[in-house]
Amino acid sequence: MWQIGSVFFVAALSNVRSWPFDSISFDDSDDGVVMPDLSYLGERIFRKPSLETGRLLENWDHTSEMNPEEMGEYAEGDIVFPKTARNGLVTESARWPNGEVPYQIDGFFDSDSLGNIKKAISIYHKYTCLKFRKRTASDNDYISIVNSNTGCWSSVGRIGGKQEVNLQSPSCVTRVGTPIHELMHAVGFLHEQNRYERDDYVTIAWQNIRSGHENNFDKADDAKTTGYGVPYDFRSVMHYSGKAFSVNGKPTIIPKDSSKAEKMGQREGFSKGDLTKINKMYNCPEKTDEVTGNNNNIPDSNNNASENKENNSNPLVEAAQGFLGWLFHKK
Repeated sequence: MWQIGSVFFVAALSNVRSWPFDSISFDDSDDGVVMPDLSYLGERIFRKPSLETGRLLENWDHTSEMNPEEMGEYAEGDIVFPKTARNGLVTESARWPNGEVPYQIDGFFDSDSLGNIKKAISIYHKYTCLKFRKRTASDNDYISIVNSNTGCWSSVGRIGGKQEVNLQSPSCVTRVGTPIHELMHAVGFLHEQNRYERDDYVTIAWQNIRSGHENNFDKADDAKTTGYGVPYDFRSVMHYSGKAFSVNGKPTIIPKDSSKAEKMGQREGFSKGDLTKINKMYNCPEKTDEVTGNNNNIPDSNNNASENKENNSNPLVEAAQGFLGWLFHKK
């Protein structure tokens, strides 16, 4: 194991070899923040953007039982790292210093698609302490939002240099939750259903998963990831839908509590658990208190609808959408 600042690197799992890390500078603040270890993804993270995924998305619409990012030929469907990002296997991502994420929009998007990207960024600004700001010439590390016909995908965390977030239009920008999802990868988060304790909450129906996509459901290592104190969150914008990567139209993820099925895979916006995790990772838990008014008493998003109507209605998203609808259409 190697240490640079406060970031630890652990050799890759199983038979994947590890490499030196010499092309990225890490945030070396000693604040105890845990960034996800990606070694369980192995070499799969280096798959090239796929035009085949783009063709699949051409037939997707909002009535689909799967989210568009669940149709990719990438690690877990939408995680892609360029070979040039580092000199080998990525095992741990990095945080954006001071919560500032320089970005630029390099793809061509129509007005509706661009509007949803801007809404996603505005929702981050309203409910988290992250600041997405326009890239300047002095920013070496930044996000480039592009629109190639290769699906919805992102890297995880800050990887150094230019890193692309692809949002194929219109499929990946039909709902504001999809750009929120991909940007949440970019700031350092993995999928919810890959949490190490997920088997306590869901059953994976392996027989219904498309051949070759089984490893999209691998679990992260409990010693190398954290949920920041947030219980398993069916309402997370990072959770797969119930039929993700299905070969036969049957569920691939089955909640052990059937009342949770309708909550999985929503792409309307953040859950309260998502906000809690982002603001803890970026050292501003008081922001969650500010926007929820709960004084650090965030309701468990897994409560039954009758016990937690407020959470199921997602008032944060409703408020944001109302405000942003006024903001973007006031003229």
